[in-house]
Amino acid sequence: MLRVAFWLTALLFIPLGLYLYFLPPDVASLIGVSPMWLARGAGALVLAWGALQVAASFAPDRVKVGGLVGGHLLLVAALVPAALRGGDALPGAVRTALLVVSGVMAALAVMGILGTPSRRSRL
Repeated sequence: MLRVAFWLTALLFIPLGLYLYFLPPDVASLIGVSPMWLARGAGALVLAWGALQVAASFAPDRVKVGGLVGGHLLLVAALVPAALRGGDALPGAVRTALLVVSGVMAALAVMGILGTPSRRSRL
């Protein structure tokens, strides 16, 4: 179950990171990102997080699971208030996408918590 949580996270973050890193200027201006370095920095960070999830999936342990769960819950804590308080500033499709991603991240965090290896299994 842990490997699935790591791989699903990677499958979400790697394409998103690549898209943000190579974000076309016309799309950036459409969504209101004026400095391109901000989108590219976010893309690089998301891509690195996805690559880390792939690497961690090969030998999950308590520390890696803690990083997975903590990162997911922080992302949920950042996205849900933005989606709920966006008002008319966010299009409905963007709000829905934020809430769906938040739900997936919360579910993957729960999978990580439930699949955390016990200390006894390493003895």
